Amino acid sequence: MKGIIKKISTVSILIFSVNAFSQQSPLSVGWELWYPYQYHNAQQQLTGLDLDIFNAVMSQANLPVTFTELPWKRHLQYIKTGEMDLAMGASHTPERESYAYFTLPYRKETVKLYVKKGQLEKIKLNSLADLVNSPYMIGVEGGYYYGKEFQELIKQPKFHAQLNEVIDIEENVQLLLKGHIDGFLVDPVTMKAFVNKYKMQGEFEQHSITIYSDDIYIMVSKKLKDKTLVAKINHAITDLKQSGKLDEIIANWTKLQTTSN
Repeated sequence: MKGIIKKISTVSILIFSVNAFSQQSPLSVGWELWYPYQYHNAQQQLTGLDLDIFNAVMSQANLPVTFTELPWKRHLQYIKTGEMDLAMGASHTPERESYAYFTLPYRKETVKLYVKKGQLEKIKLNSLADLVNSPYMIGVEGGYYYGKEFQELIKQPKFHAQLNEVIDIEENVQLLLKGHIDGFLVDPVTMKAFVNKYKMQGEFEQHSITIYSDDIYIMVSKKLKDKTLVAKINHAITDLKQSGKLDEIIANWTKLQTTSN
């Protein structure tokens, strides 16, 4: 009987140890090159607006994380399969809601259409719907969300035919400068950071067409066993908002982009 009790106790300790370790295991989160939200600085340190906010939230929630660089489209797939736990800088969509939970929003995002300098008057668009049957080819980034109107329009083959999908802004800029596309969709903050980095001031113009503006969230894979994780992150976001730390981080990055212009 003592032998049996000893074996049971050993198994219990082992189970406890595994559970304790799993609770302390870092959460996996992906990132991709996305100025000024996620990138390596001159010292090869991973930094950016989203990184600063995300790290502040994880620190406030006392949650350890590990980062892996991978394309956004693959990142979303890994959130779906559970190979990755978290994704920052995410827009809320019904399709993503099927495989991920969303935290409270932590910042806003806007998307605009950019064209080459001097081409603004030639791009006759009053709305996204005007792309249908137009002569214009517009660059977009794979896996990115451009708002509800875009999501509805993309179901139309004629609208989809006017889009050229690439991996990142660098590809879109190259295609635009070579004349292969007439413009591309991007967040103005990202565009400003890109222009500053590569000293391309005066090369592009922002079109007046409205694309979308909405909240940005942290996504949590539904494959995670810890169902309290979203609440922990939400609590941390709320604390950072109330303390003014979140606004401070955003203001610092906004100031940095302004002074580097």
